[in-house]
Amino acid sequence: MPVEGELLAERFEEHRGHLKAVAYRMLGSVTEAEDAVQEAWLRLGRTDTDVIDNLGGWLTTVTGRICLDLLRTRAARREQPMDETFVPDPVIRPLSQVDPEQEALRADSVGAAMLVVLETLEPDERLAFVLHDMFAVPFDDIAPVVERSPAATRQLAVRARRRVRDATPPSDPDLGRQRRVLEAFMAAARAGDFEALVAVLHPDVVLRADAGPLVQGVAGSKLLRGAKPVAESAMLFARFTAAGQLALLNDSMGLLTVVDGRLASTLSITITDHRITAMYILADPTRLTHLTPHP
Repeated sequence: MPVEGELLAERFEEHRGHLKAVAYRMLGSVTEAEDAVQEAWLRLGRTDTDVIDNLGGWLTTVTGRICLDLLRTRAARREQPMDETFVPDPVIRPLSQVDPEQEALRADSVGAAMLVVLETLEPDERLAFVLHDMFAVPFDDIAPVVERSPAATRQLAVRARRRVRDATPPSDPDLGRQRRVLEAFMAAARAGDFEALVAVLHPDVVLRADAGPLVQGVAGSKLLRGAKPVAESAMLFARFTAAGQLALLNDSMGLLTVVDGRLASTLSITITDHRITAMYILADPTRLTHLTPHP
């Protein structure tokens, strides 16, 4: 590789963590985010860099455009509104150490609850909200990507902001309290104590479990509402809880189930007033193969 190419690659690597954070919030998928960043690198290689005044800004908007195209393709393929069992890929972080690249993804932390809400937005709304509200990209720079005026782009972000605010459940950010609540849930499930399970769950708790398209409707993809249905489900799968390992999933405490060295499921929670208000279980074997569990 010529020296110019090496320098360009070095400069791109300086922005990779930021670009993955943008793409992850746009797509809710670790694998698709990595693919989008790689495509941004390929496009950079086909571009005259002499005309790029701000490489970071250029890469951010290009990555946003790539993600927007992917979201529009998703929307065109989707015959029905977003499946209510959708669970985003979690960013898995160990309790004992922090990986710099994973920490970059966590900057301006976004949890599973918000990612689920972002999935309900129209592609253009999601782009405007993510780039402007999460990464402070000016509307003048976003407008050409969505092919609208800056004023119309601002309105996209306003609508998205309102929907995110209204639909994202409140969550206690204290990891210590989250851990105590999750450990109480695990202990009740292992003991088969139904009343203790109900006590740790909010009356309006929502559980989303995504087991993947190959077993959709057969092996556990479901949406449950209410403490008793969620507790009954937890009793059925107590054996998986017993094998669980605590970890940080995005911005909250979570649980990894590892069987024979293979990641079998992830569980993340949100809590309010010392009770679990939402649970997100990812058990899609294909998606799990792309996630890295930490010991």
